Amino acid sequence: MTLEQLRIFIAVAEQQHMTRAASGLHLTQSATSAAIAALEARHGVKLFDRVGRGIALTQAGRDFLGEARAVLARARAAAQALDNIAGLKRGALSLAASQTVGNYWLPQRLLRFQQRYPGIALQLTIANTEQVAAAVRDGRADLGLVEGEVDEPLLSATPIGSDDLVVVVGRDHPWRSLQRLTAVKLTTTGWVLRERGSGTRAMFEAALRRSGLALSDLDVRLELPSNEAIRAAVESSDCATAISALVAAPSLAAGTLHIVGFDLPHRTFHLLRHRQHSESRAENALLAELSETSPS
Repeated sequence: MTLEQLRIFIAVAEQQHMTRAASGLHLTQSATSAAIAALEARHGVKLFDRVGRGIALTQAGRDFLGEARAVLARARAAAQALDNIAGLKRGALSLAASQTVGNYWLPQRLLRFQQRYPGIALQLTIANTEQVAAAVRDGRADLGLVEGEVDEPLLSATPIGSDDLVVVVGRDHPWRSLQRLTAVKLTTTGWVLRERGSGTRAMFEAALRRSGLALSDLDVRLELPSNEAIRAAVESSDCATAISALVAAPSLAAGTLHIVGFDLPHRTFHLLRHRQHSESRAENALLAELSETSPS
């Protein structure tokens, strides 16, 4: 049974005349008759009785008419849904973002996207960089947004923004008055750092290696899975941390954290996609929005 057969059946039923129905459908009478005959033969029922020069629905035909109309209505609704998705009037995106991106860089940009495309439902999960990459790789997220680089052959990475990594200490730390740190100086204080798998930690470790140090050379007293927890810990302790300037900004403004000069990388945020998955219009629209509103 095809949608075209249903469309022909409904037209014939409403016109109760084969020729008039064929004319309204821009079909030949023979094609219209053949479609009705194929339906009747395929299902072993008689849909019309021939009455004089006209036709009339049988009881089976009357029962079937409502179902046929419902199927065509659903088909039209499905076609409209695809048109809406293509026109970004409806749809959904599942996003995963690392903590710095998800908590500090992304929210205002997602709000602008939602205002522009209110029919696109957005779902955001926040994790560390390694977990975000795994979510996109395994198909649990359509897109991932992370700081730094990801070494995953199945994923493509598009630059979408950036920030700076900074060393900060609390107001009572002896480094507060220092303008600049040497590499050796880093080994003379306690540290509170992000957990393994985070982009912030990976970039700090890379900076240490460039300075001739390993993480094991530092007095790491605590590892925490949250930027906010690290910020609070350093504000109230004699420890230092390496953290995003975006994360530190409120505390720097309040005077509860202070930047100490040390060469740390300017890092790029990336949008991750699975190379083997097709790109939706909603995904491309979000990428365009993020690129448009990116400060860098």
